[in-house]
Amino acid sequence: MRILVAIILALVSTSALADNMGERTAGDRVPTATDVITGLYSFSRFQQGLLESTDLKGNAEVKNLAALRAEEAGKRDKTLKQIQDAIGAEPHAGKTTSVSASLVEPENADGPTYVRSFYAAQIPEYDSAISLLERYLKAPDNPALAAFAREQLPMLRAQVKDAERTMADK
Repeated sequence: MRILVAIILALVSTSALADNMGERTAGDRVPTATDVITGLYSFSRFQQGLLESTDLKGNAEVKNLAALRAEEAGKRDKTLKQIQDAIGAEPHAGKTTSVSASLVEPENADGPTYVRSFYAAQIPEYDSAISLLERYLKAPDNPALAAFAREQLPMLRAQVKDAERTMADK
């Protein structure tokens, strides 16, 4: 039953994110530098929200991973801010899904249900960020952002695969 709940929550957050991404990229058009910066800032907010969520509940493994991802998000944001300033991009605020809404509220905070939901909530967010970067690289409009996207893609792909493997193991 708990696995079913985690899967349903993953599907719900995927559809909500798809709606959000549709607003940002208007169909299949290649995203602009501003779209990419906005999308990556949203992804960073999601990762930082995971850390805030794990401060309230979760086990040491989840807290450590969330802290690492939030730190990576902060570094990514600093680089994005430099690119944003250099090109004069004005990212627009997009709606984001509440992290705590996508995590299962377990009876026991250290339980496997919470750990699975923690990883399940990340997968659609990673997929969305990866898709955004891949679409942008089809016709990039800024060389610095394109280089940044090429640098980020392998790391994000490895992290989503790790999340999928870990979720399957839990």
